[in-house]
Amino acid sequence: MELNVINRSRRKGYAGYRSLFTQIAQKAQQVLDLPPDSVVSVIFVTAKRMHQINRDYRGVDRTTDVISFALADDRQEGDYVAQELGDIFINVEAADRQAEEYGHSVDREIGFLFTHGLLHLCGFDHQNSEQEKEMIAYQKRILDDIISR
Repeated sequence: MELNVINRSRRKGYAGYRSLFTQIAQKAQQVLDLPPDSVVSVIFVTAKRMHQINRDYRGVDRTTDVISFALADDRQEGDYVAQELGDIFINVEAADRQAEEYGHSVDREIGFLFTHGLLHLCGFDHQNSEQEKEMIAYQKRILDDIISR
C-alpha cells in the first residue's frame, strides 16, 4: 500500500509515523484482502482545522479526532475496486488528549485513529451496535499485534 503522510499541524515529528502506518497497512491488507496497489493519504491537522473540515463537509459544528473521506462513498465492506482508497485526517491535539485520557501512548492513539480511519475508507461503519462490534473487532485484529495498549 502506498501511503502519503502530510503534516498540516505545524508540529514536528509526525513524518515518523510512516513506519507505524506501513505496518498497520500491511496487516490491514492481509486481514481485509486489500489490493497491494491501494493508496491512502494521511493528513495531520490541528483541532481548529478539524473543526472547519467537520463543519464544512459533514455539517457538524465541532471538532473530532479523525475523519475519513473515501474516494468511493458508496463502497461496501469488501468492495475495493478503486486503487485510491481516500484521505484520513487526524487531529493531533485530540490524539494527545485521548492518549492521556486512555492511559496509553500517543503512538498507540495515532495508530488507532489511522486504523479506524482506514476501516472507514474500506466501507466499515459504526452506526449501530452490531456494526460497532464488528469494527472494534477488526481494529483489535489489525492493531493489537503491532502496538500495545
